[in-house]
Amino acid sequence: MFPDNILNIGGVVTIPLLVFSLITVALIVERFWFWTRIKSRERSLIQEVLKIYRSDCVTAIARLRKNIDLPMARIFLEALELEGANATEFRLALETATQAELPLLKRFNTFFQTVITIAPLLGLLGTILGLIESFASLDLGNAGGTNTAGVTGGISEALVSTVMGLVVAIATLIFANVFRSFYLRQIALIQEYGGQLELLYRRLYERGEKPYANT
Repeated sequence: MFPDNILNIGGVVTIPLLVFSLITVALIVERFWFWTRIKSRERSLIQEVLKIYRSDCVTAIARLRKNIDLPMARIFLEALELEGANATEFRLALETATQAELPLLKRFNTFFQTVITIAPLLGLLGTILGLIESFASLDLGNAGGTNTAGVTGGISEALVSTVMGLVVAIATLIFANVFRSFYLRQIALIQEYGGQLELLYRRLYERGEKPYANT
């Protein structure tokens, strides 16, 4: 992605920018793997569980336990394993379990926002340092004594660091927004399917059946 002599061209600020970019790439890969796993399995599983739950809550709960690695399965199990809960207690259990899953769904968001904020500032710092180097190489009273290499090197450092800072920030912003859209869709699904499960639980509970798991 970067030329071999990027550290010499861009100056000292390219070191933290390069570190930020490498860490960000690793976290982006992890988040894509996380959301791909959820999106490929969760919707079909929950739809199947809700269909089975209408007539056989034991089998439905067993299906959830086999897919405990999925956030919505953990949320449903947290409520269904609350023995003897009435409709209000069941809803509170769903809401509490959902809140417990939010940190996992929003994982690394703080780091992404930090990179988005800091990367352009580091680029600006590199610009200032590069301009200082350029001005330091100028000899206004003696044009022939001007250090041409120092001037061009300082300008190069200013430009490269600015570009790096913007590239890292823009790329991180794009992926952070993608993950935010995944998060919002996940919350919408949890509310939709959680509401369906709550209605089914209420009906079974009011009919005197046992719609929860044995503890």
